Amino acid sequence: MTTPPPATNPPTSNPRRLKVGSGPETIRVLKAALGTGALPDTYVSGGALVHMETVSGSQTSPAADEDSPLPVTASTITPATLAGLLAEHAYVHRVRSRKTSDGGVETFEEEVTPPREILASVLAGKTWPDVPPLRGVIGAPVLRRDGTLLQRPGYDPATGLYLASKVALPPVPDEPTPEQVHTARDFLLNRFLRDFPWSSPADRANYIALLVTPILRHFTRSLTPFALIDATMPASGKSILTGGPGMLYGQRVIPWAYTEEELRKSITAVLAEQVGVVVWDNLAEGTVIDSATLALLVTAGVWSDRQLGASRNIATVNDRLWMATGNNLQVGGDMASRTVRVHLDPNMPRPEQRDQSRFGIPHLDQWITVPANQMTVLWHLLVLVLDWTRRGAPRADTMAMRQFTPWAQALGGFLAHHGIDGFLANAAEVRDIDEDETRWRAFLACWHRLHGSQPMTAAELRRSGEPERIGPDEHDPWDGQFITTHTGRPPNVLALGRLLTGQVGRWRGDYVIRCAKNDRGDRNVFWVEHHA
Repeated sequence: MTTPPPATNPPTSNPRRLKVGSGPETIRVLKAALGTGALPDTYVSGGALVHMETVSGSQTSPAADEDSPLPVTASTITPATLAGLLAEHAYVHRVRSRKTSDGGVETFEEEVTPPREILASVLAGKTWPDVPPLRGVIGAPVLRRDGTLLQRPGYDPATGLYLASKVALPPVPDEPTPEQVHTARDFLLNRFLRDFPWSSPADRANYIALLVTPILRHFTRSLTPFALIDATMPASGKSILTGGPGMLYGQRVIPWAYTEEELRKSITAVLAEQVGVVVWDNLAEGTVIDSATLALLVTAGVWSDRQLGASRNIATVNDRLWMATGNNLQVGGDMASRTVRVHLDPNMPRPEQRDQSRFGIPHLDQWITVPANQMTVLWHLLVLVLDWTRRGAPRADTMAMRQFTPWAQALGGFLAHHGIDGFLANAAEVRDIDEDETRWRAFLACWHRLHGSQPMTAAELRRSGEPERIGPDEHDPWDGQFITTHTGRPPNVLALGRLLTGQVGRWRGDYVIRCAKNDRGDRNVFWVEHHA
């Protein structure tokens, strides 16, 4: 009897053998196999299976103000990708029978690709109890909550994080020597950051805190404030400062959206990418960052929004460092108390003509793009972090910053431990660039100067804002300080009443609006109190 060869030959790499049959049987077999590790580097995230894969053809050495993606990505497994993964890592077969030349019957194995509807049914579930959970992809080592350093590339069962190192890093000792700590501090302060034109020591301290924040985020369990890096002149080094953490932790550079809807969409889109830093780069000079969407973002541990191109909502952990750069930027609304500012002031007409040969690191914008140099910066940062934790990770318990107090206390303690002064000492300057605060304070000061504490209706106050005619000329007793709408025009009486009601009891510097009913009880009256 002659036996014909099998229809297919199984792979020679000793893959997982999966025998399938009918549709229901195939679904059960594949579901069980996925739950027991049939496919390597497969995890569950948000109820969906994802597969870690290396990104081919990515840019290896981008400029400091360009995207710097992580080398791997967590791709959601679809029926098409599941078919490919099974073909690569498993031997899926069914047993068939056929007649032989002598009239008998023989069985043989046939490798198969399950139909698309079968694969879709396998992936339809949201519960995968035996699949490791993926809680994030990181580009550099992080401090676990127990104070140990996650520094081995790959999946970490203790945290659910996957370390996709951007740069090859030799093991960092758990207890750095005093010499290593001294070298790390000297490199960071006297070489890497020496030549930036910091406006004050606070700007340098704030930047170091931001630079180390992605390493400490999981350890501190805290929200991270918005980072504003601005300067008085172009070519001061803003993009290099944002490129520092971007090169280390993965960076996405996106254009600033000038409408709330577009800003929301861009945030949702970028949260689907595996990067540690998001930068709105080079905003228009004098831009006022006053966004309810952004204020919500930096105070939300989880960002929820409708998925782009779909009708369902998604929820994504907000574990990014959000930054913006520009010249002479301002903040408004609630952003002033949610922003850490790093301000550069070269105090010269052409900063780009500074003598690079005298810098601690000449041409730093090019130097930071080299992986070996990125490794040097990251190594020294990790040495300083582990020296801090070895001493018990002391905190600055007296520091406070609204929702970011745990972050401020941890980073304040880290900087104090290494003798770096000035952290958050420029908070008053952030309030000074609060455009909303400035115009309301000027309005209340002028109101009090003109009318004292006299109660006024919104209509009376609005009439007082009209220019006075003196002969052929107009005279504005408010000197242009009367409050305006977002269009730059004075509000009508109804809108003014709403604006004033929304400000009752809110202090603007030394001034505060009070409110009561008039004698007839049918209208609100407002007045300003001043407490020096």
